[in-house]
Amino acid sequence: MENYFQPEIECASQEQIRAWQNERLCKTVKHVYNNVAYYREKMQEKGITPDDIRSVDDLHKLPFLTKDDLREAYPYGLMALPLSECVRIQSTSGTTGRRVIAFYTQHDIDLWDECCARAIVAAGGTKDDVVHVSYGYGLFTGGPGLNGGSHKVGSLTLPMSSGNTDRQIQFMCDLGSTILCCTPSYAAYLGESIRERGLRDKIKLKAGIFGAEAWSEEMRRDIEKALGIKAYDIYGLTEISGPGVSFECSEQTGMHINEDHFIAEIIDPDTGEVLPEGEKGELVFSCITKEAFPLLRYRTRDICVLTRKPCSCGRTHVKMSKPMGRSDDMLIIKGVNVFPSQIETVLINKGYPANYQIVVSRVKNSDCLDIQVEMTSEMFSDSMGQVTAREKELVDALKSMLGVYANVKLVAPKTIARSEGKAVRIIDNRNLH
Repeated sequence: MENYFQPEIECASQEQIRAWQNERLCKTVKHVYNNVAYYREKMQEKGITPDDIRSVDDLHKLPFLTKDDLREAYPYGLMALPLSECVRIQSTSGTTGRRVIAFYTQHDIDLWDECCARAIVAAGGTKDDVVHVSYGYGLFTGGPGLNGGSHKVGSLTLPMSSGNTDRQIQFMCDLGSTILCCTPSYAAYLGESIRERGLRDKIKLKAGIFGAEAWSEEMRRDIEKALGIKAYDIYGLTEISGPGVSFECSEQTGMHINEDHFIAEIIDPDTGEVLPEGEKGELVFSCITKEAFPLLRYRTRDICVLTRKPCSCGRTHVKMSKPMGRSDDMLIIKGVNVFPSQIETVLINKGYPANYQIVVSRVKNSDCLDIQVEMTSEMFSDSMGQVTAREKELVDALKSMLGVYANVKLVAPKTIARSEGKAVRIIDNRNLH
């Protein structure tokens, strides 16, 4: 860890962290107020000026920003600097509406690289490692973020991007990749493909840094077993910078937020009230070191918990739990909140691979939940009667977990399309009517 561990920052006292945040928040509020008309008007509507924000204790006075604001202000309405001072954009997929575009100065990129470097070091990375980046490159933040972090650490970086699994595995074997960076669903697919090719003993991976989609502890254990690694979670949003906003350390009891760059709050998603440490609610971030696109009180819609319980790794920055779902896209089935992670937990505990798809529809004003689940090759050889019994067993287990009935259909191995980016877990046909 001596290659890029920053103890003076990552192990700073709470007093020092708060001092950084107070100073940088006040500076950022003035920067945004003076340069972003869209947000200045929102502050003025609340009767707030930069002079009203003297410390983190005043953060609650500021208005929230949401993804709807970013879409309304698209493309340049939330920029805090002229285009001539920006060197890059990144963007979301835009699958749920108008694309969100984030702008970066070179300083913004340097700080983003630093955050991702911390994540790599926390996973045991040094300049002697070979970092295999299988996140997508281009507009998606995954590839560029981990690529920059790996360079900052000084590791040999393989900018593989997603896709071409045969080439991924060939380079992994030939070049001795030691740290894999990709989505958890693609990591599971790589593990499956490596096993099928009989190349498990040729793989030198020791760690994986996985993010961009939800995954359970059960899926973590399956990936670790398949690839012979320790699997670390990483969190980020394009709107805030990308991966590296927070990351797991060796303790793996939550992700340390880079508090010298971001202030985190937990709010009640219905009232907007700030909740105390340890309460479950919606995660809100304020950027305090970004130049081109600094968002204040941005509502992520991710549901989690913050804790300052001392960590065995020595880092003192607050931890966020793995997101437990989202306040805006969790499934509500017949009045019951359902999270895909609950379904995944049941499937993996019952010995099924992490390849499934949830389809929600509405028939005669009643919600219907259908789940397609891939069988293993061993299960696929079962008789029809055994398959029917397995389906009934899953129906009962899911009813116990979710509190609602789900129709289960077991399908042949590799029936559900594999994902090399974010896995498409949910098809909600109710939204089409």
